[in-house]
Amino acid sequence: MKVQLRYFASIREAIGTGSESLETAAATLAALRDELIARGGAYADVLAHGRAVRVALNQTMSDEAAALSDGAEVGFFPPVTGG
Repeated sequence: MKVQLRYFASIREAIGTGSESLETAAATLAALRDELIARGGAYADVLAHGRAVRVALNQTMSDEAAALSDGAEVGFFPPVTGG
């Protein structure tokens, strides 16, 4: 299936792009994250499991157990603080 990936803030800066399309066999957000980590380099650094990363599926913050579907939009966000 094909999904649209969007990267925000420090994740976008580290990876060097704000978005990309990806053909994937991942069934869940967790599997997709694992697939991206396996690319190595900046992907492995910023999406590593020890790092706090929020994930949105079709513009709704989601648990990594959420199922992917063809045409889904997945956003990766660093933790956000405010005051």
